[in-house]
Amino acid sequence: MSALTIAEIRTSFPALQASGDKAPFIYFDGPGGTQMAQQAIDGMLAYITGGMANLHGAFPTSVGTDNLLLEGRKAVADLVHCAPEEVAFGQNMTTLAFSIARSLGNFISSGDEVVVTEMDHRANVDPWVTLATDKGAKVRFIELNPDTYTLNLDKLDELITEKTKLVAVGMSSNVTGTVSDVSRVIARAREVNAIVVLDAVHAVPHLPVDFQELGCDILLCSAYKFFGPHIGIAVIAASLFEKLQVYKLAPAPQQIPDKLETGTQNHEAIAGLIGAITFIEQLGEGNTRRERLVSGMQRIEEHEQQLTDRLDSFLRQVPGLKLYRATTGIYKTPTFAFTIPGIKAREVTSWFAEHYQMCIADGHFYASTMADKLGVNEMGGWVRIGLAPYNTLEEVELFEEGLEEFITTHCT
Repeated sequence: MSALTIAEIRTSFPALQASGDKAPFIYFDGPGGTQMAQQAIDGMLAYITGGMANLHGAFPTSVGTDNLLLEGRKAVADLVHCAPEEVAFGQNMTTLAFSIARSLGNFISSGDEVVVTEMDHRANVDPWVTLATDKGAKVRFIELNPDTYTLNLDKLDELITEKTKLVAVGMSSNVTGTVSDVSRVIARAREVNAIVVLDAVHAVPHLPVDFQELGCDILLCSAYKFFGPHIGIAVIAASLFEKLQVYKLAPAPQQIPDKLETGTQNHEAIAGLIGAITFIEQLGEGNTRRERLVSGMQRIEEHEQQLTDRLDSFLRQVPGLKLYRATTGIYKTPTFAFTIPGIKAREVTSWFAEHYQMCIADGHFYASTMADKLGVNEMGGWVRIGLAPYNTLEEVELFEEGLEEFITTHCT
């Protein structure tokens, strides 16, 4: 993206604009949630001010809400390449995962096995562990390689066996940025007819995702990670979705995807979700929305990669700093986690907020198994900086300046 394009992109985010004589914050906390695009805000405002209504009524605003949900499903379907009827909405990814796990009870029995990973956010671990515990199944972990910050797939055939009924794996780590070789995991799971769940929360904001090409059964993501409001999204292959025994009210719809959406949905958030997807679409080119979305995501990835290369090179040269990031040749998102010996992570992030107005996160980020294995919790977890398409080279340079200043004043 050209400098002009980045300037134009930044105008789509009200949070990035100066207010009076107050400079805006610099947002490096994308992995925890991006800022909201104006298109998403406009969509939410239009729905709220245009007459809100519940579903299935004869009057115009109710019909409008029915159409809103249909359009929301179509927009997500184009974003991740699935069928609209495979798209369900919920409060967040975690809540959806627990609901789906409960609905999978008939698929798991005592003596079966469920496979999860040591790298994942616990939202893609605990729902399936809970399911296994309830049904008397065994839980097995794909281990983290602590030297490469990748999943150790060398023993995949031994981990995923005829006893395996479900495999849950993250597409990309929300800490190290590692993009895992999920195609290899899915292929092995397919050999034993296991259900595959992909956590795509940290992947969808940074790279094109193709549900059909991946061949998984369930894909989960969240709109607030890609410029929209707080709403969760579940994509479930129709062949599985039809079989789910969802806990629901007796009069509620039986058909997919409605049967998973218990209660009234967050209609204004769905309107915002459509706006967020529109923002991505407007960055790309093509004859169809899917083509424009893929093109837009590719442009986002290209821009973020330029900043990533700069920041990666810098952080690897800072004396004493430990960077938890895979080496060259391993696909990664623009997400960096590091520690500074003798310094609590919160001390670093608080200092940046006070002195540089930078939003940088700290903690274990719910990747608690990996945090335990890598021994970072005694330091308050990691310091994490994550890039988004609205970040600039000047912001990265300012962070580098700030980190050098921090180390000079606190580590000598």
